[in-house]
Amino acid sequence: MELNFNEIQKKLQGKIFEVIAEEADQLQAETYIIGGYVRDMVLRRTSKDIDVVCVGSGIRLAQAVAGNLGKKANLSVFKNFGTAQVKYKDTEIEFVGARKESYDRNSRKPIVEDGTLEDDLKRRDFTINALAIRINKEHFGELIDPFNGLQDLEDLLIRTPLDPDITFSDDPLRMLRAVRFASQLGFFIYPETFEAIERNKNRIEIISKERITDELNKIILSPCPSVGFDLLDKTGLLEMILPELTALKGVETKESVGHKDNFSHTLKVLDNLARTSDNLWLRWAALFHDIGKPRSKRFDPHTGWTFHAHEFFGMKMLKGIFQRMKFPLNEKLRYNEKLVALHMRPIVLSDEEVTDSAIRRLLFEAGDDIDDLMLLCEADITSKNPEKVRRFLANFKLVRSKLKEIEEKDKIRNFQPPIDGLQIMEMFDLPPGRMVGELKSAVKDAILDGLIPNEYDAVYDFLLKTAGEKGLVVVKRI
Repeated sequence: MELNFNEIQKKLQGKIFEVIAEEADQLQAETYIIGGYVRDMVLRRTSKDIDVVCVGSGIRLAQAVAGNLGKKANLSVFKNFGTAQVKYKDTEIEFVGARKESYDRNSRKPIVEDGTLEDDLKRRDFTINALAIRINKEHFGELIDPFNGLQDLEDLLIRTPLDPDITFSDDPLRMLRAVRFASQLGFFIYPETFEAIERNKNRIEIISKERITDELNKIILSPCPSVGFDLLDKTGLLEMILPELTALKGVETKESVGHKDNFSHTLKVLDNLARTSDNLWLRWAALFHDIGKPRSKRFDPHTGWTFHAHEFFGMKMLKGIFQRMKFPLNEKLRYNEKLVALHMRPIVLSDEEVTDSAIRRLLFEAGDDIDDLMLLCEADITSKNPEKVRRFLANFKLVRSKLKEIEEKDKIRNFQPPIDGLQIMEMFDLPPGRMVGELKSAVKDAILDGLIPNEYDAVYDFLLKTAGEKGLVVVKRI
């Protein structure tokens, strides 16, 4: 892939690059723009993150650059790592001195020493990230490409600069980064590099779950995330990280009756959803929506393979996964639990006559997440039969129409009855317990079934009648 001198100079115009070049020359330090910024420049992708390497002190250069840029620049120094960051307007510039690294087998934290530009480029993860452009004024725009990274960009290849076994053993997170770049950029992993990932997959065990999750999030947010998860599976990494997903693989046949491969189906659902939403946690819900199927799979000679209550099993599995992967155990977990638990409900409604009562209950349980739930359900249609897809989508359109109609009429989404549990206790002089719960449930069901409107007088009269049938009398009017 060609990147001529004039094109480089044009792309490096602007105050930031002028200031870096000026201060680098003042310090008499060889200085380079390096890594991802150069890669994205070649690929004509925009980037606001600039990595700067100098042969000398990166911190001193950062301090000089920040001083030159003035009050709009925000400097952060990380002495323990020998790095510094300058934030200027909407751009982040990372500064580091050129260095070489050596590793202990039981840690991905390197022993760092000062080094040359060649040393620094050798330690890079992939050839496409081992490109550098000289920024000093005398050699401004000179491209350094010692590992043919430009050619690998042309060939759409992910390849390590040095022996891939050493690269991945030293820092196993690079295995996930290889998959991530392949997924984000639409590149291929070079065969020798791929085989090295397979050989070194067990090394991923020394990587923290937080770092793994960060890479997985980037993979799942890529334009076609199935590419990344398919590669994770083929390298053997997925079974080590998320065995609940690899458990979906395979087709079992009994009495000449087989079921679809639920892993490939899940990846299709994920890609379908990726075309309609960039919501990270909705994409995770798509990936997790069928994880309960292996536990619920049964064969019935009369009906074939069934996965009854797989949504319930899947919902119950999520907390353990979130804990293990260091995902947030807050509303993100509850959101995923809700979508996995409910993902079959609109599908059932699309298969049968849609009643107002069923729509009210779906609105009540899904609340503000009803639109995301519908996106997930529509993505779940992966049939190869165009007529079946057309029929399901038409039925979902009907469900959406009914949802809108019922919501406008009854305001059911996130509704609260006008009389709550405490008021019920006051009305009938009841202690907390089963009876209060039964009356609350009776009110909720009556509203959702359309027997009474969600209004105070109607609820009050309903409570009088229902409680009277249970032998209760009002002791206090509220």
